[in-house]
Amino acid sequence: MSSKFFIERPIFAAVLSIVIVLAGLVALRILPIAQYPEIAPPTVTITATYPGASAETLARTVAAPIEEQLSGVENLLYFNSTSSSNGTVTITATFEVGTDIDKATFNVNNRVQLATPRLPDEVRRNGVVVAKRSENFLLVIALNSPKRTYDELFLSNYATQNILDELKRIQGTADVLVFGARDYSMRIWLQPDRMAQLGVTTADIAAAVNAQNAQYAAGKIGAEPAPEGQELVYTVTARGRLVQPEEFGEIVVRAAGPNGVLRLKDVARIELGAQSYDQSSTVNGMPAIAIGVFLQSGANALDVGDAVKARMAELKRERFPEDVDYLIPYDTTRFVSASIHEVVKTVLEAAAIVLIVVFVFLQTWRATLIPMLAVPVSLIGTFAGLWLFGFSINTLTLFAMVLAIGIVVDDAIVVLENVERLMREEKMSPMAAAIEAMREVSGAVVGIVLVLCAVFIPVAFMGGIAGQLYRQFAVTVAIAVVLSGVVALTLTPALCAVLLKPHDDGHTRLERLFAPFNRGFDWVTRRFLGAVDLALRRRILALGSFALMLGGAVWLFSRVPGSFVPEEDQGYIIAAVVLPDGATLARTERSTEQLRLMNAQNPAIDSFFIINGFDLIGGGAKSNAATIFIPMKSWEEREQTTQQLAQQVSGMGFALKDGLAFAFNPPGIQGLGQAGGFEVYVQGRGESDPRRLAQVTQDFMVALNQHPVLAGTQTFFRPTVPQLRVEVDREKALALGVPVNEVFAALQAQMGSLYVNDFNRSGRIYRVTMQADAPYRAKPEDLGRLYVRSQTTGQMIPLKALIQVDTVIGAEQLERYNGYIAAKVMGNAKPGYSSGEAISAVEEVARQALPPGYSYEWTGQAFQEKRTGSASVFAFGFALVMVYLILSALYERWGVPFAVVLAVPFAVTGALLAVWLRGMQNDIYFQIGLVVLIGLAAKNAILIAEFAMQGMEQGKKAAEAALEAARLRFRPIVMTSLAFVLGVVPLVFATGAGAAARQSMGTGVFGGMLVATFIAPVFVPLFFTLLARKPRPQHTHTPAETEELPV
Repeated sequence: MSSKFFIERPIFAAVLSIVIVLAGLVALRILPIAQYPEIAPPTVTITATYPGASAETLARTVAAPIEEQLSGVENLLYFNSTSSSNGTVTITATFEVGTDIDKATFNVNNRVQLATPRLPDEVRRNGVVVAKRSENFLLVIALNSPKRTYDELFLSNYATQNILDELKRIQGTADVLVFGARDYSMRIWLQPDRMAQLGVTTADIAAAVNAQNAQYAAGKIGAEPAPEGQELVYTVTARGRLVQPEEFGEIVVRAAGPNGVLRLKDVARIELGAQSYDQSSTVNGMPAIAIGVFLQSGANALDVGDAVKARMAELKRERFPEDVDYLIPYDTTRFVSASIHEVVKTVLEAAAIVLIVVFVFLQTWRATLIPMLAVPVSLIGTFAGLWLFGFSINTLTLFAMVLAIGIVVDDAIVVLENVERLMREEKMSPMAAAIEAMREVSGAVVGIVLVLCAVFIPVAFMGGIAGQLYRQFAVTVAIAVVLSGVVALTLTPALCAVLLKPHDDGHTRLERLFAPFNRGFDWVTRRFLGAVDLALRRRILALGSFALMLGGAVWLFSRVPGSFVPEEDQGYIIAAVVLPDGATLARTERSTEQLRLMNAQNPAIDSFFIINGFDLIGGGAKSNAATIFIPMKSWEEREQTTQQLAQQVSGMGFALKDGLAFAFNPPGIQGLGQAGGFEVYVQGRGESDPRRLAQVTQDFMVALNQHPVLAGTQTFFRPTVPQLRVEVDREKALALGVPVNEVFAALQAQMGSLYVNDFNRSGRIYRVTMQADAPYRAKPEDLGRLYVRSQTTGQMIPLKALIQVDTVIGAEQLERYNGYIAAKVMGNAKPGYSSGEAISAVEEVARQALPPGYSYEWTGQAFQEKRTGSASVFAFGFALVMVYLILSALYERWGVPFAVVLAVPFAVTGALLAVWLRGMQNDIYFQIGLVVLIGLAAKNAILIAEFAMQGMEQGKKAAEAALEAARLRFRPIVMTSLAFVLGVVPLVFATGAGAAARQSMGTGVFGGMLVATFIAPVFVPLFFTLLARKPRPQHTHTPAETEELPV
């Protein structure tokens, strides 16, 4: 179907476009909205608990057996484990982007089952949990009691029973967790001195609780087969699990003692307490319970956020008791909606600017109306394409829209400008001009569409995180370009034939208004043609300057630092607080409260949300660490940026009396590491001595800090915490009739905690836990005050007769990475250097500083950046090759396409120059902009080459045809490129949420297009002249010729 068909049937063309717009509008309603596409690598966590065990015991007996089984799971990238001395091990396995997380969880679970028989009994009893973990934090809800009527224990369990399930049922939530949950537990606080007097051991108590707090099935009376005449059936019930602390107190430990019956309340204090007292959280100084909501992959962040807030408001209205309230101290949807709002604003600004440029050049309202109608069709239709490919509306797809405006306007203008020129110069009627114009340019339009698709589609096949980012962008632009091509061949010529009027020679008021502009533009055109002519005559000089420019591009490429994603002001910062080793939770709470009061007067801070006892960076619970989320007021309401606030809080953090704190910006992309900057592990491959590893890591860090590129390197690996080591005198123990395992059982049950069995409350099951009461486990001497029973004499023997206690130093927390003991080192590049240079610097230092048997491995964002390093270079190379091949096919020539491809270096040089002058980095957004530039620079050159080819077919010489083509195409090239360049101005000067990404992309594209518009067209005719030897072959065979061919 040729364009003539649509020119003669304008309603058909209009209906086609209306269908495209309707499809786009429908898709727009159902597309998910997110900040980024699904790019964080999926993770699966394995959690196990061994109450009372040290970090080294956990690493050796729990982490190691499970990790041995993990290697070789399909699509596994790396795994790391954290063993804390509070008795928990967490192993996190990270998978390739795009892995089916349910399948990965299933595979990991199978491997864990293989390792289970080798785990300690107590670990098996407590259970090993394998769960998929969403890295997509949506928001945190803080539940509090403003008048302090309720304590954290009540609030935590109220949240678990009444809120968690309600929120989990909301469509789009992946998981809802209570941080540091204080689940109910029946706590049996033992009194070792009373137990010793009465001759009772922990094993006696555990056996009594197990026997008397159990559920029994007692059967029925009169059940079938029953005797003749049985009239009734009775179900027999027995007292099952106990519920109240008083009932547990009545448990009989010994019935036939010297003083009658001995009950549990005689040797222990029983209360309904919490299963874990490891963490506490506050919001703005008030005790609170933090509920974290995670987003499901592919869900709409804004919709889910709104649904969660609506549900919470409803619950508060209908169910919350008096004096229970909530607030949302941490909400990622604020940044998502603000940045998307900013990008939408940019799209509208760009569209308005483009319209003005088009009007100034075309100088008639009727002509301006045509691109105004054609552009929205392509852009709105693109949403339907996004839906087909399963993409979301996110920052990247919207950026693609901004850049697509410029490209889409182009196609409309190329057609329109040619129709206008034919009507002006050849005095044709609109209908005839439209048909003739399409004959001339339809080849170029198809060529442009194919070339732009050739640039973008190969990029979509890149792997890894960079591939995901590029793919969103590339496919969006490709969809817009294809639709724009369709519109340019159908709707635009039909509108030209209907709307345009033949030129009359009289001067209209508009023409008088634009006369100065036209005179100025004619002057620019003459200068431009003079430059083209000069380049054609002084070929050596022109080629020399081209070579110089290539050298400049190479030099700039080496000067512009590379990085992954720019640092964004996301509207909140995170602070980590660390106290001296072994500090209690109460000391940590005092320090974090002091830091909060220091910042209480800052007008930019919205709220202060503290989780004491949670170590975000090392992972896991530590009594001497805390994590603070500090959300800021919205972008318009504050002067301070997150980067400035982070520096200010870090400064105050070093002034704390007890411990220190430092603040950092969260990572650019959620789920890639904890902080911005790089994370690297130092692994001990030969020996697994933590103290030797600590020494190697310290030496490594000294070397890193001396490197000119690196700043702020730090590690939290400190295996120098004071600990007590118990040695049992085995001979003496056996001689006195005490089995060695009973000594350790007594220690675990009283100093650690022992999970006995379960009880029911409010329709849920909770644990019964036994431990010595706090005063009996406060000092090192208390270890000797425990008693065990001799199996030979039945007497109670104090432990101090059987054990020797030494003071040693060891680790509170041990990490393993890919199966080896490891220490995590974090750091940043100094200002002016990029993350890419920081990675190279660390590798260089590691090669020199690490002794044999020790190596390093990257993790988090740095791991991904290493993998994508060469991918972008490959994408550009491939894009150029594809452009060349498609043009060769179109022109039936091997030489001419070179003239087009040689226009690309101009754009790249301009982009690098602009970014270098602004002191910005070569990050992923800039690289995406470069791919766009390849297509746009080639597009301008295609227009000149196409018209020059047509000139040669009419018998002109190559140089003459090239000069004429440059004259004919200069106006539309400047017009479309200016529309594009001015359209990205809002990106270049972006402010507010997500501004760094917009600036990065806009600056490169702006600089590149300026050079590609005003300098490249001077050289393209020269390249064409040098490379085009003869016109395109014409294949016209008459039947007579065919018959005369010899057989």
